Amino acid sequence: MTVLDWLAAPWGYEFMQRALLVTGVAAVVCALLSCWLVLIGWSLLGDAVAHAVLPGVVLAYLVGLPFAVGALVFGVGAVALIGLVRETSGLREDTSIGVVFTTLFALGIVLVSTTPSQVDLGHILFGNVLGVADVDIAQVVGLGVLTFAVLVLKRRDLTLYAFDRTHAHAVGISPRVLGGLLLGLLAVTVVVGLQAVGVVLVVAMLIIPGATAYLLTERMSRMLVIAPVLAGACAVVGLYASYYLDASSAGMVVVAQGIVFTAAYAFAPRTGLLRRSSRTSRDGERGAGAAPGRELVAPRLAP
Repeated sequence: MTVLDWLAAPWGYEFMQRALLVTGVAAVVCALLSCWLVLIGWSLLGDAVAHAVLPGVVLAYLVGLPFAVGALVFGVGAVALIGLVRETSGLREDTSIGVVFTTLFALGIVLVSTTPSQVDLGHILFGNVLGVADVDIAQVVGLGVLTFAVLVLKRRDLTLYAFDRTHAHAVGISPRVLGGLLLGLLAVTVVVGLQAVGVVLVVAMLIIPGATAYLLTERMSRMLVIAPVLAGACAVVGLYASYYLDASSAGMVVVAQGIVFTAAYAFAPRTGLLRRSSRTSRDGERGAGAAPGRELVAPRLAP
């Protein structure tokens, strides 16, 4: 078998072509949104929404609706419920998130185990990208394109919201509206990623690409390019690995993203572990001439 034959072999199967389309769309959309989630500090909120949609998926199957409908309703509802609990109980946000998402996730597991449906818990938790139907592809592509378009069109406003909400309000942009928009897009993005990698691993796709891009650049504009490109490449590499290793497609895609993050963590030009170690050694050698107790710190990321 030549190299070209080896590269082309997986795509001779229709199920692999479908998997590439769904995984690629989900990876790129999740990666783009992850830039703002990582920057604002909403990574845990993405985890909460991803788990909270489980009962919505089950109920949608029971009443004969597309799973995306139930997932969207419960995703948006979870975000609203987290805000309500935080504002009316005096609890911290991380506590409110933990209470809401674990309760809804447990409710979903109970529904799966007690209702006579064809819902496969394994497919919901870990995805079934190799068995996607035409209606699933239509949902993923439709919602993915819509979310991607909104994120691109509103990228400047969302970036201003992430960096300086006070300035955003001063120039006539409502931080509350932008926050609500971002949370709504998070719910939609979770639905997009759900079909590709499931409830559990979609969390990784909402965190790792943005975190990796954050290590590789100090400008938000570049971060918004690096994250989707790396995520799309990892989707292809992960599917290749799953095909030749006969392993989980969703798992291999996320493993590929984890490997790229590890490489960035170690070798990033400015913030990599090796770079920091080298800088620390040089600073130690020059330490005698440094003024104690004073450090000038440049902003880590610029718009």
